[in-house]
Amino acid sequence: MTRGIVLGALVGVGALSLSVTAHQQPAANAPKVVEVDKLKDNLFVLKGGGGNTAVFVTSSGVVVVDAKNPGWGQPVLDKIKELTNKPVAMLINTHTHGDHVSGNVEFPASVEVVTQENTKTNMEKMDIFKQNNGRGLPKRTFKDKLTLMKGPDQIDLYYFGPGHTNGDAIVVFPALRTAHMGDLFASKGLPLVDGANGGSVLHYPETVNKVHSGIKNIDTVINGHSNTPSTWADVKEFANFNQDFLTFAQNALKAGKTPEAIAAEWKVPEKYQGYSSQVAALFGGLPGRIQRLQEEMKK
Repeated sequence: MTRGIVLGALVGVGALSLSVTAHQQPAANAPKVVEVDKLKDNLFVLKGGGGNTAVFVTSSGVVVVDAKNPGWGQPVLDKIKELTNKPVAMLINTHTHGDHVSGNVEFPASVEVVTQENTKTNMEKMDIFKQNNGRGLPKRTFKDKLTLMKGPDQIDLYYFGPGHTNGDAIVVFPALRTAHMGDLFASKGLPLVDGANGGSVLHYPETVNKVHSGIKNIDTVINGHSNTPSTWADVKEFANFNQDFLTFAQNALKAGKTPEAIAAEWKVPEKYQGYSSQVAALFGGLPGRIQRLQEEMKK
C-alpha cells in the first residue's frame, strides 16, 4: 500500500461518522437552517445539516428517516412541529454514519429507533452514543425485510446486501410509491464505500440491482444527499454506472496497474448524463476505493 493510500485510509477511518457532503462541516455557531421540500401531502424531505431526512406523517404519529449531524436533531424536531402537531413516534436510520444518526441523541427517549441489524452493531461503536449512555441507539432491528404498520401508513424496510456499508436499509412508503435509499444512492456519482463498516466495491452494483428488481411500484427516490429526488429508472442506471466502474477497475487491477494509476485514468462515461466526476476524499478517495476492491478480489 502506498503512502498516499495509507494517508487516505487514515483520513477515512477518522471520518467514519461522516458521509458524502459532511466532510465540509458548518461552523459550530452557524445557524442551523432546515429547508423543507414537500413530496406528498404527508411526506417531506428536510435538507441541511447532513443527509436528507424524510418526515412521514401517519394517522397516529410521525416517522422520521435519518437525524443528521450532531446538534441537528433538535432543529429537525422543531421543523417537524411546523409541519404537524402529531408526535414523533419512530426514527429509522438508513445506515451508521454520523451525518445520518448523530441527531438521534436529541430525540425523546419515547421514540422507537429502528435499523438493519448490522447498522445497530456499527452504531454501538460510535463515540456519540457511548458519550450519551446509549441514548438514540436502535431497540428494534431487522435482517432482510420488516413491515411496519398497515394501509396508507405502511412502511417496508429492506436490506439487499453490502454497498455503502453492510447495513444499508431501503425505506419504502408503498402508498406513496416512494423510497428513501440513504447513501446507497446518495447522488449521481461514484458512491462512498466504508470498508471498516462492511461496505463493498465488489458487490455494490449487485446490491443496487437487487434493490431495483426486488422492490416494485416505486416512482420517487429520496437520495442520501441529492437536492432533487431520483426516479426508479435512475436506480437501474446507477447500478449500471457502478458496474461499468467495477469492470474498468477490475480489468485495470488484473493488468497490474496501481490504484493511483487507475484512479487517474477513470472518467465518467459520456452516456451517464448528469453524473459528477468529483470523488469525495473520504475513505481514501478514489485510490482508496480501488484499494478496497483489490482487497475484496483477493478473498
